[in-house]
Amino acid sequence: MATDSHPNGPALPRAWSAARLALTAFFALDGFLFAAWVVRIPDIRAQVHASHSALGLALLCVSAGAVATMPLIGRLCVRFGTRPVTVVSLLLVSVAVVLPPHTHSVPLLGAVLLLFGAAYGAANVSMNSAAVEVVAELRRPVMPSFHAGYSLGGLVGASVGGLLAGELTAGWALGLSGALGLLVTAAAGTVLLRSHPSPAVTAPRQRQRAAERSTADRSTAGVRLPHARVLVLLLGLTALCDAYGEGSLADWATLHLTDDVHASAALAAFGFAAYAFAMTVGRLAGTWLSIRFGPARVMATGGLLAGVGMLVAALTPSVPLVLGGFVLVGLGLSNLFPLAIARAGEAGGPHGVALASTLGYGGMLIGPPVIGFLADAISLPVALTTVAAAGAGAAGLAVLAHRPRPHHRTGH
Repeated sequence: MATDSHPNGPALPRAWSAARLALTAFFALDGFLFAAWVVRIPDIRAQVHASHSALGLALLCVSAGAVATMPLIGRLCVRFGTRPVTVVSLLLVSVAVVLPPHTHSVPLLGAVLLLFGAAYGAANVSMNSAAVEVVAELRRPVMPSFHAGYSLGGLVGASVGGLLAGELTAGWALGLSGALGLLVTAAAGTVLLRSHPSPAVTAPRQRQRAAERSTADRSTAGVRLPHARVLVLLLGLTALCDAYGEGSLADWATLHLTDDVHASAALAAFGFAAYAFAMTVGRLAGTWLSIRFGPARVMATGGLLAGVGMLVAALTPSVPLVLGGFVLVGLGLSNLFPLAIARAGEAGGPHGVALASTLGYGGMLIGPPVIGFLADAISLPVALTTVAAAGAGAAGLAVLAHRPRPHHRTGH
């Protein structure tokens, strides 16, 4: 691996390796394909004649498929390596995104979204596990930059989707998106598979596999594993609150703008693009912010900022104010998930990523039906204020997860 020269210290790997570039392309593709689907939700809803609550149940299948798949993917990453699993997962996402426009009933839409969610969940666990490896290889806190790629892909996907909303049907738009996904996966996958994790990264994974098969060292495991699991649990709950907000914006932002604020379909798509743009900016600055202020402060401040932005977006009738609120939500949520997953990966490897991701996407699992049923019972704007509560919860959990542990003296 190429390195930067440091005459007064050990050499560091170059900041942009081939593996990092290829993996960033995968993150961007994942965001692009998800956004391409999101901006077509109003069209799909009309196609299957779904109410808010029925649509919420159908959207629930995306997160259900993801959560059901994630624990298995963590084991596959340990068994076969994170990079091959990443390539296969993105191939499946590219195929699954084509399917929703070809459904004509809510149950069939739910079944298709279950498959899409399973592929999407597999991609997220494998990509993040691979990213944890690259972060360890580069010895730089670059995890937010991968998620910036995801957000940039989402921004492009939402923008292109909005521009083509009146030009292409949902079937053509998602079909072309899937074809692009296959091409990018072939190109980036070739690069990623040709690169290999360094021995310093693969050795801990091999030790983890050996530890899972051995019971000879239970006394040591009994000391270390409970703390690691509690830490991963707290980080997973932080990711849950973040994913609740992200999922709510993805599934309901365009409908809030069209149904409650009476914006056009193109402007509604731009609203999600503004949120995605803010998310991208926040994540591009995430590495510097985490070094300058520390992950705990970045995450806590982000959760509170997202809460304020969501209150503005949900409770004001002005399109500019709603868009401004979405921007604040994007900035606030931008680094919560990547920093939580990065720390979980450090503590627990691919299994830590899988557990935290499973808990995180539990937020998307409960988000669509909660928002949908509350929207039918009260109103969509009031339902969206629950995102503000989730932001405050993420802030508190992040502080708790980063609280220093007291050192206990042990006898000899």
